[in-house]
Amino acid sequence: MTTPILSRRKALFAGAALPLAAPALLSGTAPALAAAPQQGAAHAPFHRAKLGGFEVTTLLAGTRAGDKPQETFGMNVSPEDFAAASAANFIPADRTFNFFTPVVVNTGAELVLFDTGLSAEGTTAALAAAGLSPDQIDIVVLTHMHGDHIGGLSGEDGTATYANARYVTGATEHNNWSAAANETFDAKVKPLNDKFTFLDDGGAVVSGITAMAAPGHTPGHFAYMLESDGARMAILADTTNHYVWSLAYPDWEVRFDQDKAQAAATRRQMLGMLAADRIPFAGYHMPFPGMGFVEANGDGFRYVPASYQLML
Repeated sequence: MTTPILSRRKALFAGAALPLAAPALLSGTAPALAAAPQQGAAHAPFHRAKLGGFEVTTLLAGTRAGDKPQETFGMNVSPEDFAAASAANFIPADRTFNFFTPVVVNTGAELVLFDTGLSAEGTTAALAAAGLSPDQIDIVVLTHMHGDHIGGLSGEDGTATYANARYVTGATEHNNWSAAANETFDAKVKPLNDKFTFLDDGGAVVSGITAMAAPGHTPGHFAYMLESDGARMAILADTTNHYVWSLAYPDWEVRFDQDKAQAAATRRQMLGMLAADRIPFAGYHMPFPGMGFVEANGDGFRYVPASYQLML
């Protein structure tokens, strides 16, 4: 009888399989595979990019899932139109996921923090992940005074989070909130009033960081333009609060916009400028890491997330 001859390739595969197969053959059962426990969806807590001679770091200071998004976005459109726009962009119409994203700009001479998150704990944890500490922050810029932007100015005991910083905000914004009764503003901002510098439209935080009036969300809401070595980036804060339901459809009303018509006009102006000049931007509530571009698209705009352009 002729003995079968295995090819060298088949022999190698057969030999390699024997150590794995032998225990199962001896026990009569297949080997059990250990599974790692699931840990849930997550994001890295920071993202850093280059902008000329600046470094721009976005911080994931918090997230929040929610339902009934049309109670906040697209308040002036039909449920059918809202659902159709959501489906076209592969997102559910009945659920949303919100991001809270302060920005740190290292100019090479100063460390500038834009907004402070919902709480000191969330923002300082993201700072630590990025290799930074609160005492290194030289300037804290508040784009406006909503609680999710000023909440991290101090801890629960009232101690200032950024002990070595000076503070910058818009004069109109500060005056507006100073004249109204607001518990969060009174607790977080007023104790720091003597450390504030107040800007008007076009004012400079430092060289290369310029305030741009962007009213509507609040009366004195500011965006900021960063410029370094010919490169530019806008920090839009809450000019647009969702990459579909606000950016793609700038005329859709947002519940938190105090003057909804003015906010819509501001969105069109700002987004139109960024699209025309191909300027990247950081948005406080954009999908993390919160950096991207905007493109004109019909009567609205399209959000284009940044990939590696700002890392080269």
